[in-house]
Amino acid sequence: MSVRSEYTDSINFYGKETPHSLIEKFGSPLYVYNENILRERCKDLVGLCKTEGLHINYSAKANANPHLLKIVKEEGCLVDAMSPGELYLDMKVGYKPQEVLYVCNNVSIDEMKNALEKGVLISVDSLLQVEQLCQLNPGGKIMVRFNPGIGAGHSAKVVTGGKETKFGVDPEKLPELLQILDKYNVKLAGINHHIGSLFMEGESYIVAAEILLDLALRLPHFDDLEIIDFGGGFGIPYHKYEKQERFDLQAFSKLLNETLSAWAKEYHYKGKFYLEPGRYIAAECGLILGSVYNTKTNGTKPYVGTDLGFNTLARPMLYDSFHDVEIYRKDFDGQNTEEIEQTIVGNICESGDIIVKNRVLPVIKENDIIAMLDAGAYGFSMSSNYTQRLKPAEVLIQKDGSAKLIRRRDTFEDIFATIPE
Repeated sequence: MSVRSEYTDSINFYGKETPHSLIEKFGSPLYVYNENILRERCKDLVGLCKTEGLHINYSAKANANPHLLKIVKEEGCLVDAMSPGELYLDMKVGYKPQEVLYVCNNVSIDEMKNALEKGVLISVDSLLQVEQLCQLNPGGKIMVRFNPGIGAGHSAKVVTGGKETKFGVDPEKLPELLQILDKYNVKLAGINHHIGSLFMEGESYIVAAEILLDLALRLPHFDDLEIIDFGGGFGIPYHKYEKQERFDLQAFSKLLNETLSAWAKEYHYKGKFYLEPGRYIAAECGLILGSVYNTKTNGTKPYVGTDLGFNTLARPMLYDSFHDVEIYRKDFDGQNTEEIEQTIVGNICESGDIIVKNRVLPVIKENDIIAMLDAGAYGFSMSSNYTQRLKPAEVLIQKDGSAKLIRRRDTFEDIFATIPE
């Protein structure tokens, strides 16, 4: 029985399994993903692509588990990489170089060389790194990230456009950029930007897109452009139990496609357009299960102690992010559903190890299992071995409802494996 599980019940998230059966088989804590939901979200976004040349380019940093990447690829999404490790995984699951975009931020010469050797287009976001890449690849191609001057997002830490961020080349420095490219005979094959993450309305995205399109028209070699990439950041409704409305993809699709189709037709653009969603694709297909080992009251404040430390789910600690909570109890009889304000904490010896702060929920008890919903994006990918805790396993609920282990839990031997004798 469950104390609070209406959302996952309504979508049959666990398939043929239950939270308790999964914990018994694979241990706690545990990341669980639903294949059907992942495929639905990919289809949502691929369905946006009604303009010729418009593609979805999945941001692998959201979740780079190879089993999930394969599904994303099967559903027709391209992919990006932001590190040598992500690039390795992208190509390991079958992406071809022309299907991968390498998006750099303050990287080494060796990292650029690695990406060049793999044959992928590289995006850099400073004049110095433009020159470094041109020196490595004279006569080649480059992509440059610009800062559109506006940003959006739920936290200052996820806003990636505007004057107060580290990202992108100021469009006013375009003449200097073009001088560097001419010096090395390098072709500007792509331009991109990103305004931020988790926005729930599309107007600011379109405004920023129009800024990038105007910039494209200022390029002396406009006909050389192969890709115009508008970034991502589409939000998802994290407040499931408050019936938060979804990002209106239908309205956004209409506005986006009208804007891009009209612009491409007017200026005879024959290249590609990219959208870079990561969270929208991966977040809702995943959650993390954890076990309640302790409850207590300090003063008048009830605390629920779990094995979900910020080493397993960092977003609440980093961004004060909201994740809805579900509660599962084997012997729940449907009675005594009193709700009180509770704070759910992890097992890390840090005062910031809080995953839910002062939230009104049904009373949580020792031996309950809880789920933090919408943890498929930036959940496992941000996890760590802090305090030498073991990273969780990852399980996929497949289309037929069966559970498949897609990453085993860390072992203590794994932690020691990189230490020389």
